Amino acid sequence: MHMVDASRDEAQLAVRLYNDPAETRSFEGFVVHMHLAWLYLLHGELTRNGVDFRYWHLQGRARRVERIDGEPKRWDLARCVRHRWSDEKDPVRANLTFFIGLRNKIEHRYARQQEALTAAVGGHSQALLLNYEEELTGQFGVGSSLATRLRFPVFVGSFTDEGERTLRRMRSRLPAALRTFIAEYDAGLDESTARDPRYDFRLRVLQELAPKDPDALAVQFTRYDDLTDEQRATIEAIGRKGYVVVRERKRPVVGHGLLRPTEAAKAVQEQIPFCFNANLFAKSWKKLEVRPPTGDAHPEKTDEKYCLYDERHNDYGYTPAYVARLVRECATEAGFRTLLGTAPKDKVTGEWVGTPPPGASPPWKRAGPFPAETLEGASA
Repeated sequence: MHMVDASRDEAQLAVRLYNDPAETRSFEGFVVHMHLAWLYLLHGELTRNGVDFRYWHLQGRARRVERIDGEPKRWDLARCVRHRWSDEKDPVRANLTFFIGLRNKIEHRYARQQEALTAAVGGHSQALLLNYEEELTGQFGVGSSLATRLRFPVFVGSFTDEGERTLRRMRSRLPAALRTFIAEYDAGLDESTARDPRYDFRLRVLQELAPKDPDALAVQFTRYDDLTDEQRATIEAIGRKGYVVVRERKRPVVGHGLLRPTEAAKAVQEQIPFCFNANLFAKSWKKLEVRPPTGDAHPEKTDEKYCLYDERHNDYGYTPAYVARLVRECATEAGFRTLLGTAPKDKVTGEWVGTPPPGASPPWKRAGPFPAETLEGASA
């Protein structure tokens, strides 16, 4: 899709500007081009999903499309964000809304405070990029990832005591209007949102002795959730001295983000009004041909946007993009029947929706919510 390609180009340009010390307006360029990257990405999702994202107005009794220079006026980023994340406390929405407001304040102003801004909201900037990568790959497949194109930059920054002191002095010179905007925005957030790394992503870098292992990476990222209680206490004690923001490139991880058939089927059922089990999931991949049939001589020939073969375990993992596609296609009775060739069952009552299939058993009758059909034991 051309909008997705344009979005990725904008994101790559944004990062190049951010990492280029010769650019006098590097941070402003990063904010502007990431704004465009997100706008094109969400427009691509809306187009794919068949959503009309034009602005309309009433002209007399008629409803007309708003136009600018003859072209339909389409949703701006703020409107797209509200549509995509309806929960105001969602950290991804909070991060995007923060940058929309920041762009309105800094565009064509504060040119001399670019370095101070970068130091002050570096964690927000990293979160903006990582959230973009998650949305991009989740909606359009792992093949669209920017991970192989964006590398960890070589820099001095806060790796030296003097560099750290310089960055702190820069933060203190931020204009009062911007300091107030940042402080007031953070103060208005729910505490869980403010602490979420999808809103503000921060890392502390600890120097290691260079290992002799030739396969060791120069920079390795350890997630806070993966630490023991003792390790977390140590890290928190170190953090009281201050924090260092760095930009970390995501690296390939075997099976990262992929779902087992039962997990994917459960995720689909949670988002549609009908029962959806592993047997129906198997029907879906056969109909859509996202992977070869069991026993095929070339099991690796999958649709990589939706499914990947794991040679080591001789099984398949399914992407969030495939779950999203099944949700779109099975959310209505007509779509469910078209894809799966059978009538759906209401997951609350257990009754068939519309005309049941020939020989169908009577609907289950029980008080309370109808339990999900078992996902265990079905081959997918």
